[in-house]
Amino acid sequence: MNVDAPERRDDAAPVVETARPTPPGLDFLAVYEELFPFVWRIARRRGVPEAALDDVCQDVFVIVHKRLTEFEGRSSLKTWVYGILHNVILTRHRTTTRRDPGRTEIDPEHLVDGTAGPDDAASGAEAARIAHGLLAQLGDDKRAMFVLVELEGMTVPEAAEAVQVNLNTAYARLRAARSEFASAVARFQAKERRT
Repeated sequence: MNVDAPERRDDAAPVVETARPTPPGLDFLAVYEELFPFVWRIARRRGVPEAALDDVCQDVFVIVHKRLTEFEGRSSLKTWVYGILHNVILTRHRTTTRRDPGRTEIDPEHLVDGTAGPDDAASGAEAARIAHGLLAQLGDDKRAMFVLVELEGMTVPEAAEAVQVNLNTAYARLRAARSEFASAVARFQAKERRT
């Protein structure tokens, strides 16, 4: 008789696997309300055009809704959701590039907002355009680290876990991103002084 294997009884009911319940304290609506602003900001800062932000955020939260029961708590919820967002952005970028490599999307930030005065709207849109342009000069890996640490306030270990790289790689990418961003700002300022 094998002591490791349970004894099968004919009168025992078959075992039916049920879906795992959502981990305690994780209600989808609460997760959505807490993390939607984070997802939207990160998507925008990662270069997703304004016109596609709603679609990207929706895709992220559809996946979160489907997989929330799979969240094991080995990382923070924020880094887990960031990982999903990262994959959605990469998939979208590959799909868009494959379909029409020369396509440029219209950025609605250049349109005037009726709630602010024309001068405020123009300067705000211009500042956002400049900031996004400077961020776009960074490679995707460096930009991800820069945005998470410098703009979102994550620690480097949290950001490393979110983008699934080891800690030394994360520090190297952040150092390189800071240097490249500072150089891009200096070039922009020099260009502005000349004009």
